[in-house]
Amino acid sequence: MSSKSAFFAGSFNPFTVGHLSVVERALTLFDRVVIGIGINSEKESSPATEEQASLLRQYFRNRPEVEIRVYTGLTADEARAAGCTHLLRSVRSVADFEYERNLADANRNIFGMETFILYTEPQFSFVSSSLVRELRHHGIDPSRFLPEYK
Repeated sequence: MSSKSAFFAGSFNPFTVGHLSVVERALTLFDRVVIGIGINSEKESSPATEEQASLLRQYFRNRPEVEIRVYTGLTADEARAAGCTHLLRSVRSVADFEYERNLADANRNIFGMETFILYTEPQFSFVSSSLVRELRHHGIDPSRFLPEYK
């Protein structure tokens, strides 16, 4: 049996409990998940990208089937460089679905990479990195929406 691995890309600014749920569920389907923290020129990049990567490496330190990478450039290129067989994405809403479907079609057509989409669990459907940043900005503790880093 061949090894199947998924590349889960995003800015993860920050990585939320919704993202964690996707990774945990993907590990029941794939032998390995690579979390790719992309530096997207169209989004506001956090100077704490390496800090986020370090936190995630610490969080998953006892999970050799999870790898953390920071990258620039095309996701499909980084996924291949990481030895991944699939791209992994998540969908919270219909709006997300349209965007992800188009991206999946492009990645299949241009790079020959299939995308596996997991729907967000209902209890996390409203959780986003933007929400966490907004709560922080207004002095509200967003910790219930973040993994418990130890």
